[in-house]
Amino acid sequence: MAPEKHAAGGGGTMFATARETLRRIGPVRLAGTALFLLLAVFFARTSWDLPLAQDVERLLYDVRAYRSAPTVDQDDRITMVVFNDQTLIETGRRSPLDRVTLAKALQRIDSLHPKAIGIDILIDQRTPEDAQLIAAFKTMKTPTYLAFVSAETNPDFVEYGQEEFLRAFQKSIAGGAVKPASVLFQSDRTDNVIRNWPEQPASLPPLLANSLSPLHPEFRKYTGAIRFRTPTDPERPVFSKLPVQLFTGDIPAEAFRSQIEGRYVLLGGDIFDLDQFETPATRTRGGTMIGLEVHAHMLAQLLDGAMYSSIAGWALWATALLVVAAGGMTSMIEARPWRLAPLLLAQLAVLIFLPYWAQARGIDTQQLPVFGWAAGWIIAFAAVGTASRSVTAQQRHFAQSALGRYLPRDVANLIMRDPSQLSLHGEKREIYALFTDLEGFTKLSHAIEPEMVALLLNRYLDMLSAVVLKHGGTIDKFVGDAVVAFWGAPIARADDGERAVQAAIAMYEAGEAFRRSAPEGVPPIGCTRVGLHRGDAIVGNFGGEGRIQYTALGDSMNLAARLEGASKQLKTTVLVSETAAAGASFVGFRPMGRVAVRGRSTPIAIFEPRADLPPEDVSRLTAWVRQFDEGDPQALEEIGRYSRDHPDDAAVANLVYRLGKVGPGGSFVLE
Repeated sequence: MAPEKHAAGGGGTMFATARETLRRIGPVRLAGTALFLLLAVFFARTSWDLPLAQDVERLLYDVRAYRSAPTVDQDDRITMVVFNDQTLIETGRRSPLDRVTLAKALQRIDSLHPKAIGIDILIDQRTPEDAQLIAAFKTMKTPTYLAFVSAETNPDFVEYGQEEFLRAFQKSIAGGAVKPASVLFQSDRTDNVIRNWPEQPASLPPLLANSLSPLHPEFRKYTGAIRFRTPTDPERPVFSKLPVQLFTGDIPAEAFRSQIEGRYVLLGGDIFDLDQFETPATRTRGGTMIGLEVHAHMLAQLLDGAMYSSIAGWALWATALLVVAAGGMTSMIEARPWRLAPLLLAQLAVLIFLPYWAQARGIDTQQLPVFGWAAGWIIAFAAVGTASRSVTAQQRHFAQSALGRYLPRDVANLIMRDPSQLSLHGEKREIYALFTDLEGFTKLSHAIEPEMVALLLNRYLDMLSAVVLKHGGTIDKFVGDAVVAFWGAPIARADDGERAVQAAIAMYEAGEAFRRSAPEGVPPIGCTRVGLHRGDAIVGNFGGEGRIQYTALGDSMNLAARLEGASKQLKTTVLVSETAAAGASFVGFRPMGRVAVRGRSTPIAIFEPRADLPPEDVSRLTAWVRQFDEGDPQALEEIGRYSRDHPDDAAVANLVYRLGKVGPGGSFVLE
């Protein structure tokens, strides 16, 4: 009987614990716990539709879609022929694209007997060369499909006048081998990333991919995920790409027969700042994809019949319930950490690898709430595990935990009187985010005794913290020698921008004072660099029970960190984004050009606050940079002359280098 008793005892331990827990909770707290569990189930099922959570879900999807994408050799069924930036230079035409070039290229491509031709170029306005292009279209023998969009389905990019011309042009070439095809894309309205095939309303002709191939007509109604593929060899992209000028010059057309004959030829633009789209790959490797290549991926997907299957709604609800149950039951297991760790790791492995497994096997995981599962599990784990604790003083606890070291005195006093001022949950706020870094401190810490490292670091952080609090900022966190702070939350002031800029300057100056006061025998200490940006962030208390931090999350924080990191490369000490500079009354901002940072498709203008410079120097430099962006080459010479007159100003010398490299209106890509 002993073995049987042991088995029953092992299985009954969890149930005994559950009964005891329920008894101690009481009806009121039990009802509260039940509400949390319902919230956990709701979150674990609907996180794709919830603010903030949906951004995380899209990020997770993009990463797994890219990581699990099929890896292939170059596709010999499809060739892209593109108008690129060199084409624009040679033709002297930008918009609309040179139609004589298009006409000549089409005639040569047609003579090489491709399977079909798809043209992702809108003929939506009149040019003197239209007659030559119409003549070329009328002589085409290859089935050719010309881009069409309507103002009704794409009002952001097409006006009714353009649509009328499109229809008239299509009518003028009707009856031959050329027919219209829709080139409508459907980006995600939340983050503007292309992930899915667009809806194809009956008012439009078939999508370009559907028009080019009669195979798999079921794709006419397909709105699931696009199957983007990655190349086996990075030097050989998935689809070959030829510049259109190869088909208009003196090179015999026969030289390209092997890349055209029997293939689908897609013709469109590959221009630096036009027709560029973010895809799931953007999150992982950066960059964008031209619209023509998106069409190529969709065509290849159609030719392969690779239609992703969706997940039933009931299956998602069942999985949400299972995840929440697992979180709640796990929190009730009384075991040593080393015994509990394997179970936690196993559950974590399922959450991570199941979505990848499904995506790689042709299941569309866009609605798979992976982040929701994790959050639901955590909510259930926390709700069941802490049900016996009182939560009546939660707001007070949050307020008190944020006071003193992290908030200025007047804000702390206000929150003590009204704890609701300190948001218990995340809220969207416009803030001024600031990051600092002490150059070379990590290397320095290896060269001196640990006691001296602690002494120096504490003194340095105290000095910078005092600056933040003096200027009314909130200290977010310390990361090694770095200080993260923001203005605009929990209390926003009208002069937050000015406070933040003055604090950034003062923090650099405090860092200089720290360097000068270093004890004898300490190796030279580097300078303090600062990055400041204004933008939206999610601000509130985040963490878990017993480890709460009032912090800000979002792209604004990331960009401030990028500016601080860029400061060393650009030879500056304090870098302020254009939006942050616009919110301050400080007049000593000198422009440092435009930069493109990783993770952002739009370049930003940056400035360096220099209160020590004569105002006329700042004004002159501002005017020269503006004149250069307007196309005045003399302005760059003036900046260069100023730089030579101020040889110690490395930031201006770097600016001259960058402006000369990117040209008027250009942006420098940061490393």
